[in-house]
Amino acid sequence: MGNRGMEDLIPLINKLQDAFSSIGQSCNLDLPQIAVVGGQSAGKSSVLENFVGRDFLPRGNGIVTRRPLILQLVNSKAEYAEFLHCKGRKFVDFEEVRLEIEAETDRITGSNKGISPIPINLRVYSPNVLNLTLIDLPGMTKVAVGDQPHDIEHQIRDMLMQFITKESCLVLAVTPANMDLANSDALKIAKEVDPQGLRTIGVITKLDLMDEGTDARDILENKLLPLRRGYIGVVNRSQKDIDGKKDIRAALAAERKFFLSHPAYRHIAERMGTPHLQKTLNQQLTNHIRDTLPGLRSKLQSQLLSLEKEVEEYKNFRPDDPTRKTKALLQMVQQFGVDFEKCIEGSGDQVDTSNLSGGAKINRIFHERFPFELVKMEFDEKELRKEISYAIKNIHGVRTGLFTPDMAFEAIVKKQIIKLKDPCLKCVDLVVTELVTLIRKSAEKLGSYPRLREETERIVTTYVRERDSKTKDQVLLLIDIELSYINTNHEDFIGFANAQQRTAANATKKRVMPNQVIRRGWLTINISIMKGGSKDYWFVLTAESLSWYKDEEEKEKKYMLPLDNLKLRDVEKGFMSSKHVFAIFNTEQRNVYKDLRQIELACDTQEDVDSWKASFLRAGVYPEKDQPESEDAMNPSDTVSMDPQLERQVETIRNLVDSYIGIVNKSIRDLMPKTIMHLMINSAKDFIHSELLAYLYSAADQGSLMEESAEQAQRRDEMLRMYHALKEALVLIGDISTTTVSVPLPPPVDDSWIAKEPSPPPASRAAAATAPPPGRPPAVRGPTPGPPPLNPSPAFGAPPVPSRPGPGQAAYAGDPNSGSVPLIPSRPARVPPALPPGIPSRRPPAAPNRPTIIRPSEPSLLD
Repeated sequence: MGNRGMEDLIPLINKLQDAFSSIGQSCNLDLPQIAVVGGQSAGKSSVLENFVGRDFLPRGNGIVTRRPLILQLVNSKAEYAEFLHCKGRKFVDFEEVRLEIEAETDRITGSNKGISPIPINLRVYSPNVLNLTLIDLPGMTKVAVGDQPHDIEHQIRDMLMQFITKESCLVLAVTPANMDLANSDALKIAKEVDPQGLRTIGVITKLDLMDEGTDARDILENKLLPLRRGYIGVVNRSQKDIDGKKDIRAALAAERKFFLSHPAYRHIAERMGTPHLQKTLNQQLTNHIRDTLPGLRSKLQSQLLSLEKEVEEYKNFRPDDPTRKTKALLQMVQQFGVDFEKCIEGSGDQVDTSNLSGGAKINRIFHERFPFELVKMEFDEKELRKEISYAIKNIHGVRTGLFTPDMAFEAIVKKQIIKLKDPCLKCVDLVVTELVTLIRKSAEKLGSYPRLREETERIVTTYVRERDSKTKDQVLLLIDIELSYINTNHEDFIGFANAQQRTAANATKKRVMPNQVIRRGWLTINISIMKGGSKDYWFVLTAESLSWYKDEEEKEKKYMLPLDNLKLRDVEKGFMSSKHVFAIFNTEQRNVYKDLRQIELACDTQEDVDSWKASFLRAGVYPEKDQPESEDAMNPSDTVSMDPQLERQVETIRNLVDSYIGIVNKSIRDLMPKTIMHLMINSAKDFIHSELLAYLYSAADQGSLMEESAEQAQRRDEMLRMYHALKEALVLIGDISTTTVSVPLPPPVDDSWIAKEPSPPPASRAAAATAPPPGRPPAVRGPTPGPPPLNPSPAFGAPPVPSRPGPGQAAYAGDPNSGSVPLIPSRPARVPPALPPGIPSRRPPAAPNRPTIIRPSEPSLLD
């Protein structure tokens, strides 16, 4: 008996292939398999048909195999075929199998000669086959035919490479004998991916079609272009035989007769032919799988661990169970609330390192965008003085005022406070936009239930929109409260006495500490190509200057620009530029940098531009104001007063307005984030935790809400299928002993003997085959001149096993008169004469003593 469990190896790989094919690329395991490669019309499909004993593959001239065909042969009492894409349907008529392959090929590739890398999975059950898995690949071609794309050669080559580059794939290189072996496309591509020849098996077809007087003896004896695993010759049916419906069994008998009767091949007839090729491939694939089992087991275990957590919730899954639906609904709503709160409050898990989002973006709106909008509303000096002058004159009327009127102060202050409404409302709109984005992002985990996700997004977004209007009402109420009472007794208000003594210098004094660094970062200076082109520099903004350096080490300073008399200006993005630009210029029309009146700075995003502008505001660099081009503004008699007393009154009120507006701005900047947080963000969080579930139940019934998407149901089924496939595979692998029948890999081919050593006469060869070793077995074995002898010993019914012949055994290959191959002496017979009888040698028993037993595979979850 062979090793128990070895016969399950190839069916095990078949089951895994089916599971992985159905689930796509979610499980990246390189399963052991045999890929059949060769040129067009080399006989690849005929070899596979001979294995099965049936005509079932598309035939014809040119490119016939246009999609990879994963052919799984399973030894079974019944004879039928199954396709993975036609689950549950058994094909008893193999003519229908051929038609189905053609139809499935055309469904993907069309009726022209195009190709596709999507495989067709076909499993054939038959008592005439050994367990084997092969992949029939499109034949290599040179010239595009018909509607084929012009790069068809590269497309086929790339497809072949997808399979044969994997270390777990054996390469069956098929070459016709009536073609020069040196021109073989199959051997060429096999040599590229397997230069040591560890995975390549040579097959020579069409031996019966060679020119009279020529033969492939040197090739089959592994003398010409030797391979480590050698060559096996086969004779397929001719096109005439196929058209005449010649039985494959008769063709196999004719093949056997051909090898036994041909003078060049009769001495190696036992190692030629389709049955021997099938046995060899079965043994080679079985041993190849055995060798890759440790790595495969570790990959299966890691895949199983990764699936364990997700499968846990699916194990006892019943789609129509109302208890499950209720539990799932509660969990989903709770998870949505947790995710939304995490986005707002921030969390350590799944941190976005590429963009600001959620609470961080709202924080930036509160403390960068909103202050910037407030400062942009700051009054224009010339316009303000003109307004104050008009207000004083209108309050005095026909009289000439001796004192500064406080009514003018109130009128100007209220006009400035009203201007705060627009930036405040814009701030609310920005926060609402970000909240809607967060709701959509948090609802992504509800994608398994499309109706639930849609209703949740709709309900929460509607609630946020409602709170939006209430928040805006409250913000406008804050502005109205500020307008209702001008508190001139505020502790920060300078009062009339201080306003008169305050100088212009004090009014423009910076509020930040000298030499305090406000911001660092990369910016691009936009300069025309004629003047050097745009370059990136490391900028450092302080309270007094803007400096830029070659890099962030800040060792090589390029320039330092004082901030005095600088202002910001918006610049339109260039037609070919992807960056966002703003500019710095001098209000006194002086050059800012070299001979440039303004310097343009560019950022990758508009958010970066806004952030830099906010930083410049902190440094006292304000944006430029649009000057109204009206007749009144151009009239110097209105803008310049001739009355010194009026000028003093204007200066006093101007200082008072500046002081009071600063107090109001400070108050609004503080209250706006608090108002939005309380009325909108915290309220939305409370709504999700306490009321969302009730709204969902009132919006639709639980059954429709918790109806799974088709994608989710398919994903669950595939995941459970994969999980059980992996578990079953690990159980099967665990039952298989690693001390099983195996064939040692043949040694590297050394063809240096071909030119140096002539073949010894038959007598010496016979002596070498029968004479016992003189004293002890030879410790060193010679190089392998030909393919390893694969015929089994008559005493055992095992599949043929390659072995390493000693120097004396190497000569048989060259003698055609010997008639048969000398048999390999079994190793237990090689006991040194010095040992007493009955004491076994310390050498391990030879591999052929324990054959591989092939039995029908048992049904499993994958079948």
